Amino acid sequence: GRTLTVLIEKDEDGYYVATVPALKSCYTQARTLEELYPRIKEVIGLCLEEQDPVPMEFVGIQQIEIGA
Repeated sequence: GRTLTVLIEKDEDGYYVATVPALKSCYTQARTLEELYPRIKEVIGLCLEEQDPVPMEFVGIQQIEIGA
C-alpha cells in the first residue's frame, strides 16, 4: 500500500476541501466529512493513473498570524 498526506480544510461556504500535495491538481470537496473520505480515495486513484506522486515527507502544520 501507499500512504499520501491529505490536507483537509473547510471553506467559507462550509464545504470540506481535500487536497493531496504530492499530486498536482488532485483535490475534491464535499458537504460532510463522511462524503469527503470516499471522494478523496476516488480522486487519488484517478490522479495516480495520470502521474506519480512527488516524494515528500510531512513535517507539520503551523498557523502564522500576519498583520493586525
